[in-house]
Amino acid sequence: MVWCGDEVVTMKSRSRVFWWIVAEDGAEKEIRAGRTLNQTRLKVAACCKHYTAYDLEHWKEFDRFTFDAQVTQQDLDDTYQPPFKSCVLDGNVASVMCSYNQVNGKPSCGNPELLNGVVRGQWKLNGYIVSDCDSVEVLFNHQHYKNSPEEAAAVAVNSGLDLDCGSFLLEHVEAAVNRGLVNESSINRAVTNNFATLMRLGFFDGNPINQLYGNLGLNDICTKENQELAREAALQGIVLLKNLGNSLPLSPASVKSLAVIGPNADDKDFNMLGSYFGNPCEYTTPLKGLTAYVPTVYHSGCNRILCDVAQVDEAKKIASTVDAVVLVMGSNQSIEAEGLDREDITLPGQQQLLMSEVAKVAKGPVILVIMSGGGMDVQFAKENPKITGILWAGFPGEAGGTAIADVIFGSHNPSGRLPLTWYPQSYAEKINMTDMNMRPNPTTGYPGRTYRFYTGPTVYPFGYGLSYSGFKHRLAEPLPTIMPVELEEGHACRSSDCKSVNVVEPMCKNLVFGVHLSVKNVGKLAGSHTVLVFSRPPRVHNAPHKQLVAFEKVHLRSKEEEVVRFEIDVCKDLSVVDEMGNRKVALGKHVLRVGNLKHFFNVTI
Repeated sequence: MVWCGDEVVTMKSRSRVFWWIVAEDGAEKEIRAGRTLNQTRLKVAACCKHYTAYDLEHWKEFDRFTFDAQVTQQDLDDTYQPPFKSCVLDGNVASVMCSYNQVNGKPSCGNPELLNGVVRGQWKLNGYIVSDCDSVEVLFNHQHYKNSPEEAAAVAVNSGLDLDCGSFLLEHVEAAVNRGLVNESSINRAVTNNFATLMRLGFFDGNPINQLYGNLGLNDICTKENQELAREAALQGIVLLKNLGNSLPLSPASVKSLAVIGPNADDKDFNMLGSYFGNPCEYTTPLKGLTAYVPTVYHSGCNRILCDVAQVDEAKKIASTVDAVVLVMGSNQSIEAEGLDREDITLPGQQQLLMSEVAKVAKGPVILVIMSGGGMDVQFAKENPKITGILWAGFPGEAGGTAIADVIFGSHNPSGRLPLTWYPQSYAEKINMTDMNMRPNPTTGYPGRTYRFYTGPTVYPFGYGLSYSGFKHRLAEPLPTIMPVELEEGHACRSSDCKSVNVVEPMCKNLVFGVHLSVKNVGKLAGSHTVLVFSRPPRVHNAPHKQLVAFEKVHLRSKEEEVVRFEIDVCKDLSVVDEMGNRKVALGKHVLRVGNLKHFFNVTI
């Protein structure tokens, strides 16, 4: 089984970001976490978690085991549910994992509307629903949702849970059956879903060695191809945030000595792997990766990642004697982890002091590399002219050190984009993590969440990322300026002034148009570029002020130009969700934006 987290990250202090295929967009495109070879045979059974509105680990006095997420129907259907819907309908996952928290007073793993009603009923999951580990026990012992263990077991199974990651059902479901609390049909459903998945995996097809994947073993893990894949994943995930005066890439010919400073530079504790990892095939730290290019001098700069004590004088002495400095800073599992949310999103301890002092004495470029799961308020580094470059590497995996060095010395042209808004510390101090509302509230001063609704200051915006090349966009073909909506005879909106109309199949057939963009690499280096298509709908139903509707990555040689084609479905891509959770096509002026290009068009009856 492959566990594949698919939450929408709505809070910058959220500390489990590094687990997931992650974005703060509730309608991200092209996530295929559970792609299968076909609908019947599986190589692995992918599972999307944690369903749903799971956005808090441990923040102040609140924890994930007892937190009751109060979510409006609009936010549920507009933001929290779409990633899971995409997992099931587009990704064909074999499983969905329900979360610890409650949603509007009901445990996620004991909510028949969410499990039987939505996952099984509306989305038609072809697989099983599993609890997060010990969630059913949490439902009883922590949330006190039912009066007896048998009742707790019954509400989980009857709600649609097929498998308990834990022992609670094993210990109590038989007694629940004997008391008549569990429907026989629910037991049959759970057994069928579990065993059907095992059958799709080939568990009952005889000797595994004779089956399609039966010969896979340890020797298939650390192959050259897989290690190269780890390196490529790290390379594509690195985001270039600042490159003052084109100080990057560094040249091995001109940089004869390099200081590598910071508590994450020579990580021996596998911090780059995040959490829940196996033994790496080969682990390359940033120090090792950089040393492969040029001679280096190393100093940790801090007593530990929390940097209670910064060894400023020693670090300055080294930095003042070399041609360039790379600072490898950030966080690790002691700061961002399961069961631990951040209240402070600045760099830990005296890391900022260390960086600022080192930058003062450096005689050449100073490059900051940030390792973290989530964003950091590094406004000071963004504004400091002595810090000439900033890279965000995330937790880049076993080949992270090689990838970081490849980007810094120009063997790879960075193309990553931020999947999260990087907020200032003032945002973290202002917002209450238990407030699940996405939309801002001017009356209370609540600023809203994510790039879709928050319009305040940012350190770096969602989708931001630089390259060593430059790219220009232009429309390759004209776009429509009017999209007429054809309504059936007698529709109320034919005779009255409507702000939106319901998304229904007959109406949507002709509401599709192509967006053909010419993308040119105007730089001197070959590079990849991700084309992001944003939409701004009319201001109805408190709609997002913008949302990502499509993206495509293209690789171009210097001066090469290519046409990238998108198909925009007005009902699917440009619709909004009203206050009752109904999907609507907003009437009026819509805006599509790609980089500096804007196109206005009207959706009319």
